[in-house]
Parts: sequence; C-alpha cells; structure tokens
Amino acid sequence: MIKIHLSRMLGEKRITQAELSRQTGIRPSTISDIYNEMSERLNVEHLDRICEYLDCSISDLI
Repeated sequence: MIKIHLSRMLGEKRITQAELSRQTGIRPSTISDIYNEMSERLNVEHLDRICEYLDCSISDLI
C-alpha cells in the first residue's frame, strides 16, 4: 500500500491545507483528497508543486 505523508508534513511545519492551496495554486478539494489519502490518482505536477513548497523530495511525501 502506498502511504501519503502530507498530513504529517503539514503538521510538522504548522501549515494549513488552505495555506498550501493558496501557495501552490492547487484547489482546496484536491489538497484535501491528497491529505486524507482519498485520491485515486495523483497528478505529478501537483506533487511537484507540493514538494517544492514544502522543500522536500517525493520520497518524503510518499
């Protein structure tokens, strides 16, 4: 099973889903789906934007 660590990373950096959405330009509902691990598909561009904003690698996120 693939585990997405977005919730842990946002908690550690004290960043809200809304702030991540504003800073990355990704829709709040998409951020919420990724955060709650409800996404059936992940957009590579979205993952890239999230990793760039959080200053992490894809392996840190997934």
